[in-house]
Amino acid sequence: MKSNFRSGCPVASTLDIIGDKWSLLLVRDMLVQGKKTFKDFSISPEKIAPGILSARLKWLEENGLITKQKFPDNQKENIYLLTEKGIELAPVITEIILWSDKNLREQNSEMFSIAEAGFHQDKSKVTAGIQNNYRKLVEETLS
Repeated sequence: MKSNFRSGCPVASTLDIIGDKWSLLLVRDMLVQGKKTFKDFSISPEKIAPGILSARLKWLEENGLITKQKFPDNQKENIYLLTEKGIELAPVITEIILWSDKNLREQNSEMFSIAEAGFHQDKSKVTAGIQNNYRKLVEETLS
């Protein structure tokens, strides 16, 4: 697939794929919360509009970050699962969470406690745990 990148800069190229307002939130929902269906995503607290959700899911699929499949026991319902390429965004999500906790907590009194989510541990262990838990979820979903 040919993508139109703005430049050869790695940061700009990444942002061309996941730099919109919604894509990393969808990856977060999948990795951290185990969301898989259109309905799951649509009830997130950020309230993504259905048309935007549909476009974002298609974009992430076109760029190889997710796959769209059917549930093994329900061939009518689509499920969205991260590919390894998508799972490899876990360190990015972890770093954003840590940065946000450090720099935005005073501005957002409703921010969740990251200690409750296990982020008080070594961040590489947290990231590996998120990735491994997600891989197990995918395996269970497809079996």
